[in-house]
Amino acid sequence: MSVNKRKIKKPSLMLQVVIGGLAGILVGYFSKTTGLQLEILGTIFMNLIQMIIVPLIFPVIILAIVNISDTKSFGKVAGKSFIYFFSVTTGLIILSVLAGKWTGIGSNFQTGAVSTESLDGIASGIDFQSFFLSIVPSNLFQAFADGNLLPIIFFGIFLGLALVSIGEKGKPVITFFESWSQAMFKMVDYAISFAPIGVFGFLAYDIAAYGIENLFSLGQFVLFTYLAFMIVILIIFPIIAWFFHVPYFTMLKEISDLVVVVFTTGSSSVVLPSLIDRLKKFGVSPSVSSFVTPLGYSFNLDGAGVYISLATMFIVNMYNVTLGFGEIVALVLFLTVITKGIATVPSGAVVVLLAAATQLGLPAEGVALMVSVDFFINMGRSAVNVIGNALAPVLIAQSEDAFVYKKTVDYKKTATELNE
Repeated sequence: MSVNKRKIKKPSLMLQVVIGGLAGILVGYFSKTTGLQLEILGTIFMNLIQMIIVPLIFPVIILAIVNISDTKSFGKVAGKSFIYFFSVTTGLIILSVLAGKWTGIGSNFQTGAVSTESLDGIASGIDFQSFFLSIVPSNLFQAFADGNLLPIIFFGIFLGLALVSIGEKGKPVITFFESWSQAMFKMVDYAISFAPIGVFGFLAYDIAAYGIENLFSLGQFVLFTYLAFMIVILIIFPIIAWFFHVPYFTMLKEISDLVVVVFTTGSSSVVLPSLIDRLKKFGVSPSVSSFVTPLGYSFNLDGAGVYISLATMFIVNMYNVTLGFGEIVALVLFLTVITKGIATVPSGAVVVLLAAATQLGLPAEGVALMVSVDFFINMGRSAVNVIGNALAPVLIAQSEDAFVYKKTVDYKKTATELNE
């Protein structure tokens, strides 16, 4: 007798995280003793991410410099692209940091028994002089050991330029770093796959230690972040597009199905080939679309910039840290640098957020709280990234007289095809 067995489909990571989070809330609420003991699961997850930060960022920065140098033939297009990327992302970071400071988001979150000793002297420890002096390392190996990212980034830029200057002799090293970075991103995937268990441990401990009231504060952060995303999509992007005489809402309509795919999968990489092709058919020069779009996936992470800035300020406010003008400028500069060269992969912003908090001297426990809701925010963050990286090639092409709007054909099947 044959039995018809249906293959059970593995739940998506999003669903696994939701289940893990709900289970953690229940355990922490009904058994405080057990909940407190489960903190170890969250700590292991955080350590998995933390150990990858330096090994991941170092080769990514080097390869970014190598790729930039390989695109000299694009001349003005390359220059305009990077000016646009840095201008827009820096502007969004500034607005997000100021919004976090003015609204005081996170200030009503009770930190409970979390130690704040690591914050002693933070207001006086971050200033212009120390910030810029810390960029040039006197001992690179010490910077690696301490996880100090600014000197590592500085050395990576210099090494990337050196590899380009020696030509063919540098190819083996470049190939090594390409393989290394791919291995690091795979390790991130492995670490992120542990997220449901990590979130289970985080929330079980948080609910047991601080009570369920804190969960509502995190819910407020999610709503606040999505409000910021909507302001970017419906106000800031349209203003930028209007300035360049680009039909923004028409473009948004043309890529709407791709945005839906990104929102549901939480990854912008799944639509990159389709986005490049869609922009070509929309009227963007093929050379501009093929160059600017993938470049923006590393250098134009608008959604990630907004989220990381708001999340950082949430943690800053949570620990009642007062940042003056100099500290805010230093923070903006650091976030502008650290958000460049990080590929848009699901939950990759967690790595950058942890790096930013570490650079400020903020406790890792604050980042741990963000992890429990990151997967909900990731959908909107990825969608904003894709919309921003659709707008950028159109603007660059328009400035180069390489954009001629064309009414596109029906693309309703695209989302279905991408999911097959």
